[in-house]
Amino acid sequence: MIGHGRPVKDIQIDSSTTIEKIFHELSQSGGFESVNLSNGLDILSEMIADKQCLRFFSFVGAVVSTGLRGVIKNMIKDKWFDVVITTCGALDHDIARHFSHYKEGSFTMDDAELADQNIHRLGNVLVPMDSYGPLIEEKMQEILEEEYRNGTREMTTAEISKMIGKHLGEDSFLYWAHKNDVNVVVPGIMDGAVGSQIWLFTQKHDDFKLNITGDANLLSGLIFKAEKSGAFMIGGGISKHHTLWWNQYREGLDYAFYITTAQEFDGSLSGALVREAISWGKVTQKAKQATLHAEVTTILPFIYAALVSKLEK
Repeated sequence: MIGHGRPVKDIQIDSSTTIEKIFHELSQSGGFESVNLSNGLDILSEMIADKQCLRFFSFVGAVVSTGLRGVIKNMIKDKWFDVVITTCGALDHDIARHFSHYKEGSFTMDDAELADQNIHRLGNVLVPMDSYGPLIEEKMQEILEEEYRNGTREMTTAEISKMIGKHLGEDSFLYWAHKNDVNVVVPGIMDGAVGSQIWLFTQKHDDFKLNITGDANLLSGLIFKAEKSGAFMIGGGISKHHTLWWNQYREGLDYAFYITTAQEFDGSLSGALVREAISWGKVTQKAKQATLHAEVTTILPFIYAALVSKLEK
């Protein structure tokens, strides 16, 4: 019924206002996406603190090429999640940035000129060719050979992610996933540099196999035992869908927070709001859920800071 909502309150901020208080102010502002942002913080803090909850974290690989990698790494280091679902690009960028450096660029640079200089452009991030393809080939072939010499003849994507994490350092999200026993599943692993290197490795060692169904066994074992489940999903595509897909087998997520820049008018999975997944049984009807339309490299550092403050209390 009309007229039964809370009054809209003006946001009050001064020099002593904490980030957590700002999020509280947003919750009462009635202002468009700000309410979804505040609700998302509450959902995440409750989900992370819920000891009965199997917690998923899904994100697209492109964000790992940016400084947001540091926040993603910290969230895994903090043991906030049990399972990561991501794309091959996340593995590629984590390896490349551990052993080399990407550069700042802009969206308006001349791409033909960059190609002549052997530089790839990812939005406004510049990826020198030497920091990417050749480097990932060298590192992946080395660590796969080591694993093969130790007798390994078959690996899931979760096992490959742990294997890579063992060979990286504390700047790496894969390192902390390995250290904290967080499973990193990459359903589309063949769509990237790491996947190509696995394929090349099999050309020399035809008895080495990539076991995708082993990841399904891992996820099913976790999902079917979970009393509750929740997910923080950054960006759409296969990482978001794989998270939702597996959670339909336990009648859906109990907590769900999704950050996207996509719109729903084209019927895409990336544009679909969390509430659409309720109709598929991928999110429960009583779930605590929100969708925030925002650019994640801008907003996630503030969410992380507010979460750290809230969870410490």
